[in-house]
Amino acid sequence: MKRVILHKERDFSLRHRHPWVLSGAVNRVEGGDPEAGETVAVLGGDGAPLALGAWSGASQIRIRAWTFDPEETVDAAFFGRRVQAALDARRRLDTLAPGGAGRILNAESDGLPGITVDRYADFLVVQLTSAGAERHRNAILEALRSRVPCRGIYERSDSATLAAYECLPPHCGTAWGEDPPPLIEIREDDRRYWVDVRRGHKTGFYLDQRANRDLVSRYAAGADALNAFSYTGGFGIAAALGGARHVTHVELSTDALSLARRNLELNGLPADAHTFEEANVFEYLRECRDRGASFDLVVLDPPKFADSRGTVMKASRGYKDIALLGIKLLRPGGILATFSCSSHVDPALFWKITAAAAVDSRRSLRVLHRLSAAPDHCVSPDFPQGEYLKGFLCAVV
Repeated sequence: MKRVILHKERDFSLRHRHPWVLSGAVNRVEGGDPEAGETVAVLGGDGAPLALGAWSGASQIRIRAWTFDPEETVDAAFFGRRVQAALDARRRLDTLAPGGAGRILNAESDGLPGITVDRYADFLVVQLTSAGAERHRNAILEALRSRVPCRGIYERSDSATLAAYECLPPHCGTAWGEDPPPLIEIREDDRRYWVDVRRGHKTGFYLDQRANRDLVSRYAAGADALNAFSYTGGFGIAAALGGARHVTHVELSTDALSLARRNLELNGLPADAHTFEEANVFEYLRECRDRGASFDLVVLDPPKFADSRGTVMKASRGYKDIALLGIKLLRPGGILATFSCSSHVDPALFWKITAAAAVDSRRSLRVLHRLSAAPDHCVSPDFPQGEYLKGFLCAVV
């Protein structure tokens, strides 16, 4: 096995079990140039064995650690053990309930860097976003197929990071078993949704917001609700089933709004209690402000505004802009649910942004809940980057 020796002053994070080794931490490689995804032994600057990891010469993340036990073997049995451990950790959740949906593998946080797997009823959707994951594709698929009952496994390895950072071609299509139907019906408690796993965002749906949809529904009774960046209606359906009087869904994608309408029908909700606006959310919020519109509940669940540290300032301005407008649109005592899914915007910064928006609006906020991803999207303390989703549910006075 080829050996990678780190600089003495750059092996600190790996010694503390962070799974990434950046290119600048590598001092030298012994035994020849590793192939993409090849398992290498990683040694500290003092020569101490620290980990076994997957090599990626094209990526700034040069090595992603599979294991911190240098005596372990990274083979098919290894992936079987890791998949089983992830399933066991979720047994008390309803991730595997019939007709349900949830995350099976959460990449680095489940000890499997670059491997994300979501379940939608009888189908699994897998994303492989690293050279190491790509190299062990067959073992990963077999570990899933043999442990998770399903009709088929669909691959959505089409993330922009795959080409940009790993220099790997995208893969989409059925990897095992049956082809998924055009739409899959999933259940979240009393909510039902159609999901397009072939073309939908992420693996088809924002499963990480499940617990937050539950929470929003508890505050929706009798409310006029605004569901901004609505996608296929997730929060809006939750609000309606929670007793909202009227829900306005705002989304730029025609296809997403079309599926939101179908989700309305799927849940037996009256069409006259919903409005669908195909619009740029920033522009729509300003239009609402200018015409004096107001709401009892505003949900702001935008896409990722910051995809690198260099875009954090611009993203912060975007988050503040929509929060300021959202706060101004709320009636006294109204509820604001605001989110960021940008890992480069940490919870402390997102709170500063939200607080600054409240100051500029001349309104006061009362934080009722600090929000994060659903429990099946587990976060390892060794990998803080896994805590990408954060938010607040606030009363505005």
